[in-house]
This record gives sequence, C-alpha cells and structure tokens, in this order.
Amino acid sequence: MATWKHWLWLSTLQGVSLQLKHSLLDHFGDPEAIYYGQREEYLLAPGMTGAAADALADKDTSGADRILEDCARMGLQLLSLRDTAYPGRLRDISNAPLLLYVQGRMPLFDGEAALAMVGTRRASPYALEAGERLAGGIAGRGGLIVSGLAVGVDAAAHRGALRSGGFTAAVIAGGHDIPYPRENRRLYEDIAARGVILSEYPPGTEHMAEHFPQRNRIISGLSVGVIVVEAPRRSGALITASRALDQGREVFAVPGPIYDPRCEGSNRLLEEGAHPALHAWGVLSCYANRFPQKIRAQRGDLPRRFGQDQKTEKSAQPEEPVHTPRPERREPPDRPVLVLSGDHGLTDDQIRLVKALRGRTAQADELIEETGIPARRALSALTVLELDEIVTQDAGKQFSLAVTLK
Repeated sequence: MATWKHWLWLSTLQGVSLQLKHSLLDHFGDPEAIYYGQREEYLLAPGMTGAAADALADKDTSGADRILEDCARMGLQLLSLRDTAYPGRLRDISNAPLLLYVQGRMPLFDGEAALAMVGTRRASPYALEAGERLAGGIAGRGGLIVSGLAVGVDAAAHRGALRSGGFTAAVIAGGHDIPYPRENRRLYEDIAARGVILSEYPPGTEHMAEHFPQRNRIISGLSVGVIVVEAPRRSGALITASRALDQGREVFAVPGPIYDPRCEGSNRLLEEGAHPALHAWGVLSCYANRFPQKIRAQRGDLPRRFGQDQKTEKSAQPEEPVHTPRPERREPPDRPVLVLSGDHGLTDDQIRLVKALRGRTAQADELIEETGIPARRALSALTVLELDEIVTQDAGKQFSLAVTLK
C-alpha cells in the first residue's frame, strides 16, 4: 500500500508531466510500485519519454518528509486521487490533481449542488453587489459556492456565502502558508474556520501566474455549474467557463451593461448560449430535482407566470355590468412576527436598523445617518437582513420591514 511519502514523491517530482504521472499510475497501480520501478519498466508506460524515465531515477524523499512536517504543523489534511473522500467529479476530469491539501471541513462534494462563481478582479460595484447577493441567495438555499479567493468577484462570492450562513470552498493557486492576495487574509481565515480551502500545491509554493489556469480546472471540476459574474474579453473567468464546458458543466452568466468592456466576455457567453443568472433560484432550480435533499426554495422563489395576475385572469371573462358590486378588498395575510426581546440571533447593528425601519421605508444613506452605524457595517447588516427576509428592498433602493416587530 502506498504511503503519503510515495504520493508526495510522485506528485512533486520535477521533469515528469502530470499526464505522464497519471499514465504511470494506470500502468503500475500505485505510487509505491512506481517508486520501486526500474527505468526499463518506466519506458513501457504509455507516453513515457527517456527524459521522464531519467527523472524517475531520483528517489530522494527528503522533500516529502518536509511537506509532511509542514502539513502536520499547519493542520492540513491530505487527500489522494485514490481516497474515497476525494471528489468523484474532480477525479473524472482530465489530469485531475494527484493530491489535494485541505484546510477546514471537506464536504462530500458529489452530494452537493456546488456552483462555481468567478469574474474579474477589477470588478465594478454592480458586479460586487450582484456576486455577493447571488452567492448569498444560492448558499442560503442549500447550494455550495466554489471560487478562487481572488480580489473582486471571487471575494464577493465567498463573503455572500458566509454571510448567508452557507458553505463556501476556496481553491488557491499556491501553498496554504503563503497568503495571496494579502488583502484577503481575514477572508481566508473566515473560510478556513467555516468552509474549506483546497490547493494542489504543497506549503511553501508561491502563487505563480501559470498556476491560476490550472487552479481553474479544479474550481469547475468540483462544481455542477459555473456562474460568470463579470468578465472582460480576456479573463481567467472565461478560462474557467471553457474548462466547465469541456467537463460537461452548465455555464451561467450575469448580464452586464453592453458598452462596458468589463462585461464583454460575460455578455458574449450569453450570446453564445449560456444561461442568464438573474437570481439565485433561477440558477438553483436547474438542479432542484438532482439534489432534492439539499436545495430548498424560499418564499417568493416561485412567482406567477408573467402576465398571469388577477386582471389577466378576469380579461378572459365577459366584462361585468357597471352596476355589479366589486368584490371586497382583502387585507394582505399577516406577516411573520419578529420578537426583539426573544432569541432572534440578530446583531446589535441589525437590531438598530430594524428598529429604525419600524413603520416606514428609508434608503441606506438615511439609515446610516440616523443610526450612526459606519456605512460598511450598515450595508453588510442590511444585506444579511435582506437575505434572511427580515427587510425588503424595492427598485428605488428603499428598505422596509418584511416582518411585524413585537
């Protein structure tokens, strides 16, 4: 039986491509048999070259020992391609990682409605808001958000999932001990505590440019679909979308302004047949039958068919005589009750905002000025309240209560 030392030796061996390593595994069965193989045996493996056979003569495992020590020190879990916990979706892609370095709680991805969310690092305010709210809505309804922990859309996606109380997975392009980008260090810690962070690179590996396209195949490989929020014509997000199509995944895109170059790539995906991502349920409903125990609709997710309101229903009937009395107007059903003195789970900021909205509507700026809550905290609190359906926001960005306070 192969040990972690043999897996680490094979996965980090220089001079042998990942494709050839897969070929060797198919030929020999496991890394230990490869380690003890001879040059003439190596040459029998499909696709083998003389240079790669020479590289396999390096039997030094001191590097593997150091990696094992680093993993133990950092609390990282190792998953090999042959482990039962290794995601089957990822195993089935071309040139799947031989090893995954895992920090946090590894979910059973094959039983999850995992959706990748990607986009430009130089995201517009619109993309950041759309990404965070869409990710929050998906995670809050039982989906799992996968992204790459970069600045911009990636960070917004992770934040949205965490703020909704859902689960998120981050795939990074270097070692766990090298924070990148530095401004996402706190987000990294939040995901490690409440989600999972994955890498195919051992501790000490720098986040190099050539690693990011390789990382993208893992993001799409873990997922059942990929959502592109905002992407210019040349974008890593489009590479992820291309990988997703190659892997047989669905691709969604958030529509953007048609003259904004930041949206050129994502709008082009829509033109070429990608599904429009307009709201969380519109995406998740594609997978509701596949994951019935995971995905749950929320109030308002199943609207009436367009145009099918009371007026259109009546229009098919003969017009009533003028003297016919109109039916009594019915009061709307009672709204949910929020007892502020009970165990409601709200933060102090959320309570102040809810109280400020009692019996009125107000824009975010008014609420910030009235409550004295810093803008960033107030906007974050309002987003969570909206996801929890405690407040609603209309087209004029006016907030109002969706509950009755007691």
